[in-house]
Amino acid sequence: MATRSSILAWRIPWTEESSRLQSTGLQSRTRLSDFTLHSLIYLLGENIYLVLFIIALRICNCFLVQTSFVPDEYWQSLEVAHHMVLFQCYLTLVLNITNYGYLTWEWTERLRGYTYPLIFASIYKILHLLGKDSVHLLIWIPRLAQALLSAIADLRLYSLMKQLENQQVAQWVFFCQLCSWFTWYCCTRTLTNTMETVLTIIALFYYPLEGSKSMNSVKYSSLVALAFIIRPTAVIPWIPLLFRHFWQEQRKLDLILHQFLPVGFVTLSLSLIIDRIFFGQWTLVQYNFLKFNVLQDLGSFYGSHPWHWYFSQGFPAVLGTHLPFFIHGCFLAPKRYRIFLVTVLWTLLVYSMLSHKEFRFIYPVLPFCMVFCGYSLNNLKTWKKPALSFLFLSNMLLALYTGLVHQRGTLDVMTNIQELSYNNTSVSSASVLMMMPCHSTPYYSHVHYPLPMRFLQCPPDVTGKTDYLVEADMFYLNPLKWLYMEFQNDSSLPTHLIIFSVLEEEISPFLISNNYERTAVFFHTHFPESRTGSHIYIYERKLKGKLNQR
Repeated sequence: MATRSSILAWRIPWTEESSRLQSTGLQSRTRLSDFTLHSLIYLLGENIYLVLFIIALRICNCFLVQTSFVPDEYWQSLEVAHHMVLFQCYLTLVLNITNYGYLTWEWTERLRGYTYPLIFASIYKILHLLGKDSVHLLIWIPRLAQALLSAIADLRLYSLMKQLENQQVAQWVFFCQLCSWFTWYCCTRTLTNTMETVLTIIALFYYPLEGSKSMNSVKYSSLVALAFIIRPTAVIPWIPLLFRHFWQEQRKLDLILHQFLPVGFVTLSLSLIIDRIFFGQWTLVQYNFLKFNVLQDLGSFYGSHPWHWYFSQGFPAVLGTHLPFFIHGCFLAPKRYRIFLVTVLWTLLVYSMLSHKEFRFIYPVLPFCMVFCGYSLNNLKTWKKPALSFLFLSNMLLALYTGLVHQRGTLDVMTNIQELSYNNTSVSSASVLMMMPCHSTPYYSHVHYPLPMRFLQCPPDVTGKTDYLVEADMFYLNPLKWLYMEFQNDSSLPTHLIIFSVLEEEISPFLISNNYERTAVFFHTHFPESRTGSHIYIYERKLKGKLNQR
């Protein structure tokens, strides 16, 4: 009994000490969390409830966008970051596989810089060092980081308008920004266009506008320079704004020599050093990017549109039901905001001169448009509540549809591939061929496993050949012939094929003769196109038995 009492006497103080230490640790983490939150609120200079609201909204925004938009949101950010980080696991050590992944032709031609992917590579490396590099965290943490940056940009836009006008006008501009369907659709995606837009809004907060209390030439020019480093075309909307600043500046030489040039030198040097580390040689990717996309206009390889497309389709679609309020606000806004309208029109005109056009290219001018939409709402006297209801409901319905329904199949199918990867004990027991338009799906960043995968290639011709055909085009000319020529013996056949539904009937003889069975179906879109079907099918090769169409 004495021995047991002594043991209990020893255990009780230890338990109390452990509880005290745990409590102290919890309090320390709570204090750190509170300090971080209050520091963020102090830096943003806004009400705590507003800050928490916008952060919570953008986090919800992030999780309510479960569709794909364009390949670049993966192939120019997450895939590159995954390739940059040396992920090691038992399987990669045994099979001597390291740094598995794929870089598109832009990286071999050195058209893209590593500055933006480095942000996500840093996140991946931290997760890896902590042993938390699960595929779900690799997918969602970068998007949550982008959502937080977008929330900061939203708050900066609100703060700027409160300085320039008053709280009422600022609230209407803020409302327009938050309920924009295209902003909702894009602001949590890991696109360079999203980062470009974020940096543009924050830079605008420091831009010298009449009435602004936060103007700082060094800060805004640094942010513009960073946006240029990440995506060189980011300078296009800023050309009118930079010229205006230079024209109104009294000490022009001082502005150039002591602000613009030092900022440009530091940011460009940083970009050169980062790219030198990862490319292995000195590379000015900004020049290569502009040469390819602007001077040579080789981006037209991926599609071209008529010169008026942005005015007749692109801009109205991006603005959506904000368009009438934008037009109305253009007539009401004070003269000092003409520079915003000039910026919008200038950007549309410049991009109209390029053959290859996309909705996302004009995303950075959308916040400028919200200023005019806010002015329109602020000056509405009659029908204000119906107008607000119409604007909110129309945008939210479109945002939820595009975020949860339209083009979701290419992400859903990757979930199936994840399960395929982790259910196989050997990496060589399964292989995947994606017979879809190239870069239709994400790749190893959404699998995080060295599973043998292949997709149809589509690098553009940079040599000037007239009869040049990419692998994807050769496949779609005659899919059945391509398959029989590519796989002349059974040993080279992949275990799984991924196709759009429009291809199934055409290649069914190949599927039947090689005992492929449809094992999964995923909805993709209500608006199928020539090579993109409404559904995505997964076919698995069975060693015995006949194809069982379901």
